[in-house]
Amino acid sequence: MSGGRLTPPIGADDHVAGSADAPVTLVEYGDYECPYCGMAYPIVKAAQRALRSELRFVFRNFPLAESHPHARQAAQAAEAAAAQGKFWQMHDMLYEHQDALEDADLVRYARVLALDVDRFAQELTAGTYAKRVRDDFRSGVRSGVNGTPTFFVNGVRWDGAWADEESFIDALRDAARSARRGTPSTADA
Repeated sequence: MSGGRLTPPIGADDHVAGSADAPVTLVEYGDYECPYCGMAYPIVKAAQRALRSELRFVFRNFPLAESHPHARQAAQAAEAAAAQGKFWQMHDMLYEHQDALEDADLVRYARVLALDVDRFAQELTAGTYAKRVRDDFRSGVRSGVNGTPTFFVNGVRWDGAWADEESFIDALRDAARSARRGTPSTADA
């Protein structure tokens, strides 16, 4: 266990939206079928809009397959889309259609996103990205993740409330101010 610290740190294989120079990095371990992750999705989007260049967002897969039977395949679909340069588009599509995550739905989303559908379907069937999803999951376990969504702010597990959009965004702004000053924020405590 990491004691509430992100393990491993952000790397070249991560899905990142935003600049590496942003004062705040928000990492989410998420599950595409998790209703709480579905609730968090628009809140994270609002934070991205509010903080703009001050926020870098990273998503890692943490499918809770025992509770959510489509989560692992949906995560692999996101990775298959990433291989064609459309991770974030598929990520959004999956969260916006959480109630439709059967294989036929995933292929339909690939078509909507103008992916090479044959390649996408073949990779999904072959489990091409199963190891990648497993690696994300294992990194979550090493980081102390035991449910979804779990957030890390600047490498430290966020145990504060995320469901109150205004409070969450205020906490991220505080973390940005603290990072610019070089002082610990409440998110670092």
